[in-house]
Order: sequence, then C-alpha cells, then structure tokens
Amino acid sequence: MLNGPTLLLIAAAAGLALYNGLRARRALRGRRLGRFVDVDGVRLHLLEQGRGMPLLLLHGNGASAEDFKTSCILDQAAAGYRVLAFDRPGFGGSSRPIGKVWSAAAQADLINEAAAELGVGRYLVLGHSWGAAVALKMAHRHPGSVAGVVLVSGYHFAPPRYELALSALPAVPVIGTALRHTLLPPLVRLGWGWSMRRIFGPAAISSAFSAATRELASRPSQLRSIAAESFLMWSTALFARPRYCDIFVPVGIVAGAGDQLFDAPAEALRLHAELANSLVDIVPDAGHMVHQTAPQAVLAMIDKVAALSSADPELSGR
Repeated sequence: MLNGPTLLLIAAAAGLALYNGLRARRALRGRRLGRFVDVDGVRLHLLEQGRGMPLLLLHGNGASAEDFKTSCILDQAAAGYRVLAFDRPGFGGSSRPIGKVWSAAAQADLINEAAAELGVGRYLVLGHSWGAAVALKMAHRHPGSVAGVVLVSGYHFAPPRYELALSALPAVPVIGTALRHTLLPPLVRLGWGWSMRRIFGPAAISSAFSAATRELASRPSQLRSIAAESFLMWSTALFARPRYCDIFVPVGIVAGAGDQLFDAPAEALRLHAELANSLVDIVPDAGHMVHQTAPQAVLAMIDKVAALSSADPELSGR
C-alpha cells in the first residue's frame, strides 16, 4: 500500500502534468495558423506567402516556422518569391509519428514530397542549424527538384558535442516521458533567458522570437522532438563522414562570426572550400541566430543563389 508521501508525490506529478498539458494546448491556440499538407502519415503545418520562384524555409532544432516570421525573412522574401516556411516534423503544428527515425535524409524526402503535393516544381531551400542538414540532404537526394540551397549556421563537420547526448535524455521511454510531462517544461521556461543569450550572443536577443517560441518549445511533445534531434546531431557528428562534393547546385553559406554553440565560421569556410559552386558570408557581431539579427545578409544570399541558379540552369539540374 502506498504511503502518504508517495501519494502526495504522485498527486503533485499528475497536477504538474495536467498544468503543462493545458499550457501546451494554449500555446498552439495562440499561434498564427497557416495551412496543412498530409504526406506519408505526417501532417505538416506551413506558412505560405508571396509569388514567384518557390523558396522553402526550414527552421532549426527547437524552433518553428514562426522563426522566419519574427525575423521578417518570410515577409521580405515574399516580395519576390513564393515562400513556404515549414514546421518540421514534431515542431509547431506538425506531427512526428513514433516508430520512425526522423533523420535529415528522412525529413528531406518528406519535405520534398510535401512540396510536390503543394504544386511546387523546382525550388530554393534555406535551412537554419539542423534544418541546414535537411536542406543539404534535399540537394543530394533530389537534385531534380532543388535549384539552390542557402545554409545558415549549419553544423556540417563539427566534432560531437557531448552535451547533445545528454540533451537526448527526454526522448528515452518511461523516464524521459515522465520528465517531459512534469519537471522539464517549467525548467525550460525558467532557463529560457540563459538559452536565448547563448543562441543570440553576441547580438541582442529578439524579444519577438523569444515570446513566440518559449511556450511552443516547452510543450512535452516538442521537447521529445528536440531531444530526438539532439541525439541525431550528436550521433551524426560521431559516426558520419560527410561528403558534399557531389552537390552541384548553387549553395550560399551564412554564419555568425560570434556563434557560441560551435565554430560556425570554420564550418562555413570548410564547406565553402569543398563546394565549387558556393558563396560564403561570415557576418560580424552575430551569433547562431544570425538570420534573426542580420536578416538582410540572409536575404541577400537568397537573391545571389537564385541569380546563380537562373543564370546557369544546366548546373542546377545536374
């Protein structure tokens, strides 16, 4: 028979899980609603705006399509492109079915198929952070669809960061599930300011991004996706031997000179040296969220890659 303290602990955990669930539902109700596309059992949410050459936007780990709304990249790029900003599987309003490893390759295939379902032919694709890995896989696996790639703060060759392995704990069955629904959401909210300083530094934090992302990122379901992708980032860095020389479409590479998560400028320059048809821009006084603090640099790179793709369509179609 359970004693009093145990019953009290169970009741407290149940109450905390209920409270976190209510906040999670409220976070989804309060976000800007776009449209949905169903592909291979996944319900993907996206924001769409503008007309012109299609431009797909893929956010990093922990964020959502709103990342490109709060940075103004979605609005400004829509002046010349048909922009589709996706919630990747498990983030924002998109589902992430259990039982499949949502690697960069799996997500690349999914997003490419979603684009086809939406009537998109050849497109440009921009990826931030882990989204950059997905964008590169799209160029590698679907060269007939991808006209050009823009990579922002990409994790291309970096050595394994063991804090990523620790961050995968919330994806572990039973223990991770209990943590995601009880203690982890309030802890994430409590440490939100520190997290924002780390990803934005040395630049100022975007209050719009912080406010739009805090409640979404602390939902139990999204915490599972964050943990799973942290593990994928760690294991990929530990075991994979990336080769990018067979990517022939134009590639624009942007990194913040002061990125505090890893040596993003070194990653960018190494990839630039490996890809013959690439451009690089190391943005001073910017961190991992360079697209938030220096959106004009990213928008300029999009235009440059689009121009290269249009000027040499045979190269883009190899």
